[in-house]
Amino acid sequence: MKPYVMALDQGTTSSRAILFDAEQNIIGVAQKELTQFYPHEGWVEQNPMEIWSSQYAVMMEVLASSGVDASEVAGIGITNQRETTIVWDRKTGRPVYNAIVWQCRRTAPIVDALRQDGLGEHIRQTTGLVADAYFSGSKIKWILDHTPGAREAAARGELLFGTVDSWLVWNLTGAAAHVTDVTNASRTMIFDIHRLDWDDTLLHALDIPRAMLPAVCSSSEIYGYTDLRGARVPIGGIAGDQQAALFGQTCFRQGDVKSTYGTGCFLLMNTGERAFESQNGLLTTIAIGLGDRVQYALEGSVFVGGAVIQWLRDEMRFFSESSDAEYYAQKVSDSGGVYFVPAFTGLGAPYWDMYARGSIFGLTRGTRREHLIRAAQESIAYQTRDLLTAMERDTGTRIEELRVDGGASRDTFLMQFQSDIADCRIRRPMIRETTALGAAYLAGLATGVWNGCDELERLWRCDTTYTPAMEETQRTALLQGWKKAVDACIHWSQA
Repeated sequence: MKPYVMALDQGTTSSRAILFDAEQNIIGVAQKELTQFYPHEGWVEQNPMEIWSSQYAVMMEVLASSGVDASEVAGIGITNQRETTIVWDRKTGRPVYNAIVWQCRRTAPIVDALRQDGLGEHIRQTTGLVADAYFSGSKIKWILDHTPGAREAAARGELLFGTVDSWLVWNLTGAAAHVTDVTNASRTMIFDIHRLDWDDTLLHALDIPRAMLPAVCSSSEIYGYTDLRGARVPIGGIAGDQQAALFGQTCFRQGDVKSTYGTGCFLLMNTGERAFESQNGLLTTIAIGLGDRVQYALEGSVFVGGAVIQWLRDEMRFFSESSDAEYYAQKVSDSGGVYFVPAFTGLGAPYWDMYARGSIFGLTRGTRREHLIRAAQESIAYQTRDLLTAMERDTGTRIEELRVDGGASRDTFLMQFQSDIADCRIRRPMIRETTALGAAYLAGLATGVWNGCDELERLWRCDTTYTPAMEETQRTALLQGWKKAVDACIHWSQA
């Protein structure tokens, strides 16, 4: 048996490649940062060719640095930033416009028009999502409407749409495969998560030709092959980053919950084969597709999680390394009454306000840099607590344990505060690269490296457990202050 599986982890801020062995040990890692473009307020773009070239570069680099021969790689799994939208020419393979990133808010008027046409409820019942600029559907329409000649070319069948996974597979297979998996399809706002097919009503409303769309496959199967240093290697796994993390955390059973702390924060609960319809602002999405069966999930999305720490580092220049935030946050005993609501691109679940904007409340003459940094750290935990509360209300169950991953999960201060403010146990795994691990698992299952989910569960190991240590009266007071701050941000840019 070939002993290695490669995960391509194409994220919002970087492209990475991680090589795992059959015991899920990390053999090699390579990473390259990705340029972000902000043409106008609220707009976020990336260069699709840079997405591809950076991902290809790290794929080659991880092989070179690890000393592993390409012929020993059993398969490749792909996980990706979701909702980010790319449209390219079928013949030339060239993008017709920059990738519109999931954070971009330019299509809010398109979404408003869908709501005004009475499609809000149809979107919720069919796609499991709320009508929001976050998702891919309105982004496709914007590109077709604003790129000269694009709409006519699309009508002639000359253009293709894909989320980042589709774009990578297209390039890896030399244009042989135009596919996506059910998890990524479920994030487009044009996919029926019950029928597992593109929805004609929404395609018509957004004037999107069906011929543009990729074939929708399961999350673990052979989609095609790529030439990896002369070796013919199968691409065997695809999942959106948050679903990949859920799978990498071995949350295979109904009721299992994980939270990923990356650029944004994403809380997912596996709800099994039942698609819960949230009454509390959460999304219903596809957790994973294996064979001809799918599992569903409830999801809460925080648009700005770790990105608030990057903002303090890059824009405010409060520190030089993101990891310094933990040090400064612990230099003060509390935030000094300061609340930071990082609604830079609106608020996600459970509020879904495209027009909220970032705000800081409670400043006094005694407020120091450390208070602001601590308030920013705490805002990540407060937003996750909001999602946990909504999830408990939807399912009628108390969440006792939360599995965590992502870059910010390394922050001991943040994880303890998260446990305190959420009043639940936090478990952090030995391998924190669970998004990449989930993609590797999916590829490994498709290529025979691992035999079923039971074997994967036995491989999962806990590194650190955090338990609540905050008094209920203190928790209640802090949450009341947070709610007051959030309420003040609602509809800010429309005020």
